[in-house]
Amino acid sequence: MSFVKGLRCRECSREYPKQALYVCEYCFGSLEVHYDYDGIKKTLTREKIQKGPKSLWRYRDLLPIDGDPAAGFYSGFTPLVKADRLGEEWGLKNLYIKDDSVCHPTWSFKDRVVAVALSRARELGFDTVACASTGNLANSVAANAAWAGFKRYIFIPANLEQAKIVGTLVYSPNLVAVNGNYDDVNRLCSEIASKYRWGFVNINLRAYYAEGSKTLGFEIAEQLGWRAPDHIVAPAASGSLITKIWKALKEFDKLGLLENKLTTKIHCAQPEGCSPIATAVLTASDVIKPVKPQTIAKSLAIGNPADGYYAKDVIRDSSGSAAIVSDEEIREGIKLLARTEGIFTETAGGVTVASTKRLIDEGKISKDGIVVLAITGNGLKTQEAIQQAVGEAKFIEPNLAAFEEKVMQKEKKETHHVG
Repeated sequence: MSFVKGLRCRECSREYPKQALYVCEYCFGSLEVHYDYDGIKKTLTREKIQKGPKSLWRYRDLLPIDGDPAAGFYSGFTPLVKADRLGEEWGLKNLYIKDDSVCHPTWSFKDRVVAVALSRARELGFDTVACASTGNLANSVAANAAWAGFKRYIFIPANLEQAKIVGTLVYSPNLVAVNGNYDDVNRLCSEIASKYRWGFVNINLRAYYAEGSKTLGFEIAEQLGWRAPDHIVAPAASGSLITKIWKALKEFDKLGLLENKLTTKIHCAQPEGCSPIATAVLTASDVIKPVKPQTIAKSLAIGNPADGYYAKDVIRDSSGSAAIVSDEEIREGIKLLARTEGIFTETAGGVTVASTKRLIDEGKISKDGIVVLAITGNGLKTQEAIQQAVGEAKFIEPNLAAFEEKVMQKEKKETHHVG
């Protein structure tokens, strides 16, 4: 049973049928899925969710498909890790890592949104799917669409990390590398989408695709014992993830599924070389000024964020804040999370970790509250970003004397020097 009533403009509230539409023809506002919450409230309980599959489809009643899902059976329900060692370093008693770098087929939260987009694409009769991507979405569309039997066209900036290029090509899609940044790629894809009857997951299917990010918020609340945390820090590229985490918590609150009052503060993490949303938040500006991205966090390198204004409003409405961090801080954030919690995150996760440290230092995150960091992708995808910052192996001959001379003696000297 579907509880989707249709699409609704986020600006003027005009309603549209649940088709492959993404912009209001009257005010050009973006469209969002509209649900029958009264109907959902009559049937959805915590018990029903808990009896569901160990995947994002346990929240199917709050997702925009009419029939059975066509993808994503192994996506979602990723670990919520109690990060005691990192918390001790920062003076936090209740720090958690929502680790979307594992358990997903392609090791990022994009497997959530793609599962929903492809399921809806199948219902709408598309045989070809496509996307504009900074990397993780390329991997996910290529993999999940291969499994679901779609033809695939993937468009990326030509300077993408090599691991993400290989991680897309292995699934044999039509991969197109465009000389330009993500915003150039996205403009081209908008033109292509207007000519070819393809399901572009983040263009004409965007209203459905974006709803998949809600499942990250749903899982955080469920895994915390049906409680909303005090703070969530999430990275921002288009800004959609932030808006959907907030929507998820508000939906759980509306449906009476939360144990506590919803007072969560949503915080935005962005890199210094591409921070249009965070800059607007920190300067209390109503304007999101587009920028030309220049950062090692390429998965966040969207200079003209489609959901920037909505993300800014979420941060304001939740009394949250934002932080902007340098490339060096990003590398240190990656290493810190790996050293303390054994989690190797990609550069976007380094942005989140470094931003959280800054927000704590600035007093914007309380040390006695429940704090959740959204780690959205795996570090194996962006190894070159930290290759020169992690040291090197000690090369020795295969004998004990060499080991003691080049490893143990050096370790003693370093310990003595530090002391």
